[in-house]
Amino acid sequence: MTSQSYYGRNIVKEPVWKIAIPLYFWTGGIAGASAVLHGVAQVTGNEPLAKRALFIGAVADVVSPALLVKDLGRPERFLNMFRMFKATSPMSVGSWILLVSGSASNTAAALDLLGILAPVKRAAEVVSAVSGPPLATYTGALVANTSIPVWSEARDQLPWLFGASATATAGAAAAVVTPPRYAGPARRAAVLGAVAEGMIMRAMRRRLGFVGEVYDQGAAGKNARVARACTTVGAGLLALAGRRPVAARTGGLLVLAGGLALRFSVFKAGFQSARDPQYTVVPQKERLRARFSGTSTG
Repeated sequence: MTSQSYYGRNIVKEPVWKIAIPLYFWTGGIAGASAVLHGVAQVTGNEPLAKRALFIGAVADVVSPALLVKDLGRPERFLNMFRMFKATSPMSVGSWILLVSGSASNTAAALDLLGILAPVKRAAEVVSAVSGPPLATYTGALVANTSIPVWSEARDQLPWLFGASATATAGAAAAVVTPPRYAGPARRAAVLGAVAEGMIMRAMRRRLGFVGEVYDQGAAGKNARVARACTTVGAGLLALAGRRPVAARTGGLLVLAGGLALRFSVFKAGFQSARDPQYTVVPQKERLRARFSGTSTG
């Protein structure tokens, strides 16, 4: 199945994003899901886990804007995103989510370290936990809102995929640094997130059809295979680790590596999809045929 474009040029432009963006997808996911894990641990009285999840999220919330600034080239370009709020723009909404979530988590972490203003700290923790899920998932909506075929055709799955991976990596990060007897909820979050990630990825591949073949090719394919291997082995170790710290830490690090590889796989798939006109032309033709025949392709 081949399609040609005029003069052999790309029909859609390749993304202009650089390596900082998939790193941001990873750290942003960890930050958002860690805020939720912190809230759950606090409510259940698991203070050691709550404290570590709080600081993991705060560190990730510091790194994430730095990665965006790195990609944009100049700090003022990042600050310009806050000149207005546009509800129809995932980039605008995401920038404000990052600001709110990052400010709340870092305020809570700073007040926890200083041991002051407990009511303000609790309020900041609530804001952080509420804004955590949107922070963990909006990047999936962001890439799906582009004209890149492999992203736009997966618009119903990508936010869920990023959210599941965020849950897995946040749980894994907490499992690495939390004493095993307190890390049970973190290990369970990592395992459940990893299982959900695998299921959503399979559903996404079915939805994409032949467009999803880029996940078997080139850099996207290599990263996808690394992601599956690391996440599967890591989740298995976490599920069986119990209170064995070496197994838990090894499993946690593998799940973290798998989550990073997944983000790079999705990132690279976008470039590969944009380069080949068939991934743009063929789905459009199929939709036109379905429209004229009175059926729907979804």
